[in-house]
Formats: sequence, structure tokens, C-alpha cells
Amino acid sequence: MLRDNHNRIINYLRLAVTDRCNLRCFYCMPEHGIDWLSRADLLSMGEMVRLCRILAGLGISKVRITGGEPFVRKDIIPLLTEISAIEGITEFTLTTNGVLTAPFVPQLKELGIRSVNLSLDTLDPARFFAITRRNEYDAVMHTFHELLAHGIAVKLNAVVMDGRNTQDILPMVALTRDLPVSVRFIEEMPFNGTGQIHPLTWNHVRIADTIRAAYPSLTKITDPAGATAAHYAIPGHRGNVGIIAAYSRSFCGTCNRIRITPEGMLKTCLYDNGVFSVRDLLRTGATDAQIATSIQDAIVHRAADGFEAERKSVHESMASIGG
Repeated sequence: MLRDNHNRIINYLRLAVTDRCNLRCFYCMPEHGIDWLSRADLLSMGEMVRLCRILAGLGISKVRITGGEPFVRKDIIPLLTEISAIEGITEFTLTTNGVLTAPFVPQLKELGIRSVNLSLDTLDPARFFAITRRNEYDAVMHTFHELLAHGIAVKLNAVVMDGRNTQDILPMVALTRDLPVSVRFIEEMPFNGTGQIHPLTWNHVRIADTIRAAYPSLTKITDPAGATAAHYAIPGHRGNVGIIAAYSRSFCGTCNRIRITPEGMLKTCLYDNGVFSVRDLLRTGATDAQIATSIQDAIVHRAADGFEAERKSVHESMASIGG
């Protein structure tokens, strides 16, 4: 069992398998994109599988595959197959933008993936294009319906942005009435690849107040252990609503996760710059035991919260961080 220096149990890995993405969401990266990593700089499939086995041996029981966009990686299905078979990993999930995902949904079901986070900031095709700079709304909605049709739980992740999509908050909440989906609204974060920190005008309190004004019966429900979202139910609705205070960081006290970036950097906090390169250890002959010891040492020197970690950090593109 991994336990940090603040007595938090760490049992959740977010593994970013690529920095590349087929969308250009303005809040994630500049319009021209970022300087993509070379193939040699990325962790290989074998390196990722080995790392997941080491971490499972340390008590990591949940793995989420992120990017960039995972499905732009050509070996994504073989990779998912290998990781899903690792002993000790009992919860296996992924985050996707849905552009390329629909044809793979039956295979995801076969691999035991029971939940998928689908990034969708708006239900309006024109606003989707304005936010993502790509005309892929129909492809994303196709993935959404395929996931539901195959009985895979869907969490819709929507970043709330002033002047961009706040008019979508209530229509997205309305989806939960008839569909078994969790619609999660996320405070906009400063990781847009520009190095500039923008002011936050829609925080978690304002988002909740907006929903409650339309749905006075909105009720706070119990959050799962380690959850980043505050969860709410509306009587008579099949789904639920979550609000993630990503900028305000009210969830840090129960954080149970670590991250591996596409180039193999271990991050013990979303807001840090990375603590050491696991890739370098993997490629210089370190044994599994030596890698495990290095990870354990990093975790017992973890920042108390995102504010402490951020003081030594540079704001990056979310595509290079891994969500």
C-alpha cells in the first residue's frame, strides 16, 4: 500500500499514453498545437505495461488511460488489453474526446471497461467547433450513444468557460433526467500552453447556484472515496451531476492519485512539474524493485495540496499533463 506523507492512501494511476490530440480546444493548447514529443520520447507499450505491473504491486488498483487523446495512438487496443490483464488492477477506465472512439466501444466492453469519461463542453455543434476548432461534434455524439448502448457508464466532462458555454449548463443537466449519465462541470484551469494565468469567473459555487436556481431540489449526495467531484442528485432523474473544483482545489485533502505523463514523468500532483523520470529508470537498467523504491520515496515527499505544488511549477498544456 502506498501512503504519502500526509497519510493519504495512493491507489489510483492516471497514465497519459500520448500528448497528441485531434482537437485543438482553446483552453487546452494554442491553435497551432504544441511541440509534439517524438516517438522515441514516449513511453513504449512494453514500458507502460511494466510500469503498471510495478505499481499494481505497490497497491495501485485503479488505472485511467488519458492523453492527449488515447485513440490517436495506433497500439491503444493491444495496450489496453495488456493492462486490463494485470493482477491487482480492479478498476480500469479511460478518458477520451470521442472523435475516434465509437468503432472500439465493443472491444472496450469486452476488456471490462465499465466506465468512460467523455469530454464534451457543449451540446451545440457551432459552439463545439468554436471551442475545439474542429468539426467533430457528430463523431463525439456517436461515441456517446454507442457507449450507452453497450452499457458502459458515461461521465460527461464539461469545462465551464465564461462567454463560451455557460448557456450549456442547464441543457447538459437535463440529459440526466432520462439518461443514466453523470454530467460533470469542471472549473476552467490555467493549463492552456500559454503560460498565462486567467482569472476564474465561474467557480464551483457559481456553477452549483446556477443549477440550483433551475432545480431547487438539487441535493448533495455522498462522494466516492478520493473523488474530485462534489456529486448531486435531482429527484426523478436517472443520472447525476458532479462539480469539479479544479481551479479552487477543494479536493486536495483526499487526493489518492498519481500521474505518469506521456514521456514518463511521475507527477505526484496535477500542479507540479513532475518529480522524476520513470522512463529514464526503465531505460537505464533499473530493476522493478529499484523503480518501486524511487516511486515510494517520491510519494513520501508529496506536496500537501495543489497550491504548494504550483509554487514551483510552470503552467503547461493539459495535453502534455494527462488530464
